[in-house]
Amino acid sequence: MESQPKRTWRTKLHTIIYEADTPLGKLFDVVLLILILLSVLFVMLESVRTIDEKFHDILYVGEWVITIFFTFEYIARIITVKKPKSYIFSFYGIIDFLSTIPLYLSFILAGSNFLLTVRALRLLRVFRILKITRYVGESNKLKKALIDSRPKIFVFLFAVLIISIIAGTLMYLIEGEESGFKSIPSSVYWCIVTLTTVGFGDIAPVTPLGQFIAAIIMIMGYGIIAVPTGIVSAEYAKSMDKKTQDDPHYVHVNTQVCRHCGASRHRDDADYCHRCGNHLHPEDIIPEDGNS
Repeated sequence: MESQPKRTWRTKLHTIIYEADTPLGKLFDVVLLILILLSVLFVMLESVRTIDEKFHDILYVGEWVITIFFTFEYIARIITVKKPKSYIFSFYGIIDFLSTIPLYLSFILAGSNFLLTVRALRLLRVFRILKITRYVGESNKLKKALIDSRPKIFVFLFAVLIISIIAGTLMYLIEGEESGFKSIPSSVYWCIVTLTTVGFGDIAPVTPLGQFIAAIIMIMGYGIIAVPTGIVSAEYAKSMDKKTQDDPHYVHVNTQVCRHCGASRHRDDADYCHRCGNHLHPEDIIPEDGNS
């Protein structure tokens, strides 16, 4: 009787690290997310002098524990893929490297002369928060909605720019330099700040007509803020309607990652990579001689 070859440790490790469809894969992703958030929290707490003075040793040890974990994770990701360069020079590969290396650089750049440099390099650990996007499945849908919304958002922003230029010019003519509207560009700056409801307060109208126009701009600002959100939400809902699970043409995809090229989002019924064509489940291949 022909038997299937046993899965190698690299294949098992690859499944845990790169996929989230298995219990161990989900557990790994949850632990990774917690450590990423803890690391970013440690960076922020270290920037508070009173907290750093009191808990410096705890934060330092905690950061080293997290750094060592991410170091092993980075090495594991490299050795479990067929083409390490595809991961090392990928977006997430570079982010993983940048988020791991700063603490080690503190040994190379040790010394009082490089103290400020080391502190700046350690801030690169904030890059770890970018690793979160790898584990947010809905991010792809949001990305598509944003891409589909680009033409409408561009037209909207262009309209806002026109309104700001017209209103800023009017305010320059009405208020003048005496009220702080020294030029049309500075008046347009005031209009943009007012329209976005930021309101720095460094420039303010004093004439009744100017205050009336300012009030209209402020009210318009509340409506303008909601427009981009509505555009993106509509595109997001549209994409969800197109890919509803009740649709007979709906294609289910999983987190299976190809060990050869690193491609993801494969169909549930796929046996081969949609990018490079290599087999996704090498452990399922039975040798020609029938031996395991």
